[in-house]
Amino acid sequence: MNNEQVHVAIAILYRDNKFLMQLRDDIPNIPYPGHWALFGGHIEPGETPAEAVQREILEEIAYKLPSFTEFGCYPSETVVRHVFHAPLLVELHQLELNEGADMALLTPEDIHAGKAYSQNLGEVKPLGSVVQKILLDFMGK
Repeated sequence: MNNEQVHVAIAILYRDNKFLMQLRDDIPNIPYPGHWALFGGHIEPGETPAEAVQREILEEIAYKLPSFTEFGCYPSETVVRHVFHAPLLVELHQLELNEGADMALLTPEDIHAGKAYSQNLGEVKPLGSVVQKILLDFMGK
């Protein structure tokens, strides 16, 4: 078994004081199944975190990131999260959800509450705890 940390690149995408979130599929063997999370994913060999976040956002929602900025790095024992932020310059209906069960623009109140309603599933789903911390840090800056 490989005990190395996995490196991922994720993006805080915001519009009108709301944050674009992905509701992860409810698959038991993925991190945070059935939880709201940020879009992004694994950094491929030879790829920088900035290249990875651009590729992942394009793959997951067909959105070409405008200029974006590194926000921070959140390491844990198993995952190093490279976090970027950028404005969302299109309407939600212009995005193409290619991965996950739903996507939505969550309010700061949703983030503080740690849960939000999924239109696709018709139920309230939790935020991943690490993602909630990252967004609370971001809102606090």
